[in-house]
Amino acid sequence: MDATSTCYELRFRSLFDEGRGFSFPCDAAGHVDLDAMSERARLNYLYARTVIGREFATPAVRDLDLH
Repeated sequence: MDATSTCYELRFRSLFDEGRGFSFPCDAAGHVDLDAMSERARLNYLYARTVIGREFATPAVRDLDLH
């Protein structure tokens, strides 16, 4: 990803704990760059994807460029 594609985040909201969840830098289409993630972030991302509907809601892309 280049610098212009990181103004978005993919947000996984917890189904049970308001305010909890995971968010990861992504492009406008919600694609994350696994190679650019730390090992811990990569594992958290893969975990969150695995438990969609059981622990986390379907992820949403958020625009972080709030001009």
